[in-house]
Amino acid sequence: MKIKLIAIGKTDEKFLEEGIEKYLKRLKHYHTFEFSIIPDIKQGGKFTAENLKDAEGKLILQKIQEGDFVILLDEKGKEFTSGEFANFLQKKLNAVTTNLVFVIGGAFGFSPAVYERANDKMALSKMTFSHQMVRLFFIEQLYRGFTILRGEKYHHD
Repeated sequence: MKIKLIAIGKTDEKFLEEGIEKYLKRLKHYHTFEFSIIPDIKQGGKFTAENLKDAEGKLILQKIQEGDFVILLDEKGKEFTSGEFANFLQKKLNAVTTNLVFVIGGAFGFSPAVYERANDKMALSKMTFSHQMVRLFFIEQLYRGFTILRGEKYHHD
């Protein structure tokens, strides 16, 4: 089983790219992880928000396999402490027999079709972050979750 993260659009800021790379390298020691970027929709600025979500949704759904367990990173999802997320992660790793796929939508969120396909939703915070920053925050939290599960000294309660 792989853990995958799917995100819309490239990361524009160098400092975010550096942070993401740092935690991607660390994650390799814990679990197979795949980070997949879906390019921005060409001329997306000419779309309505709903049309853009639909177009992005089609691309997201193409990246998801039939048996994947899909969790949307969504402001209306469940919130966890880092320890609770580690426990959630362990339960999913024990129960899911296919891939565990996390998805970060575009600036306007997800299409109805993506919500329908999702198995669950989780929120990183009640605050709103740019979808580019969420990548770094989520990958760091995934790394943190694995260090918690292994009893390593990275996380302090």
